[in-house]
Amino acid sequence: MSRWLPESISTYGQDVDFLFYLIYYITGISCILVTAALVYFVIKYRHKEGRKAIYTHGNTTLEIVWTIVPTVIFLLLGILSQGTWAKVRYHMPDTKYRVRVMAKQFNWTMFYPGPDGILGTEDDYKEENLLNVPVDQPIRVVLGSEDVIHSFFLPNARLKQDAVPGRDIEVWFQITKTGEFEIPCAELCGFGHSQMLGHMRVHPQAEFDEWARKKKAFPPGVIGS
Repeated sequence: MSRWLPESISTYGQDVDFLFYLIYYITGISCILVTAALVYFVIKYRHKEGRKAIYTHGNTTLEIVWTIVPTVIFLLLGILSQGTWAKVRYHMPDTKYRVRVMAKQFNWTMFYPGPDGILGTEDDYKEENLLNVPVDQPIRVVLGSEDVIHSFFLPNARLKQDAVPGRDIEVWFQITKTGEFEIPCAELCGFGHSQMLGHMRVHPQAEFDEWARKKKAFPPGVIGS
């Protein structure tokens, strides 16, 4: 089934995939059992001449069982997902690479700190629809929106987060493979939503350092350190 999903290239991608597979198999097995029971009842209780309909109030024991079992499954999923959720959302690693991504109808604008090392100042370097990052380094992204709700989606990194107007939301990822990967918007944001597509370019460290020098992105002390 893994071939149905985009290639996982982030450090926490396998943890997210594990939860996805677990939920997939639980719901898949449940669907098969319910469908089999439905077919069985359709055949067993099909119309027959002379058979009278019987009213039944139900089965209390059965109702208790199919209430408790899903509850236990949901609780277990919540417990199993805590570690992954904490890793993705709460335990953000320290990093020297921090960028800002602003969404607007219908593109992404990436801001990199300039020589002063501070995001949001006049010397920031700006690019449209292209996020440049080094491989094997934690990257922290500050998300915002200029107009409506958008959703920053890195399918290969297993990361998705809404960008909300008037609010900064920080996320992180660490990519383990070089290459270029898509950044679609995963929230219907207007007539041009389907065309809102950016890319993430993951460089080898030396190549990224050279790019940063040319663009004057990040302080000199960060580049090549």
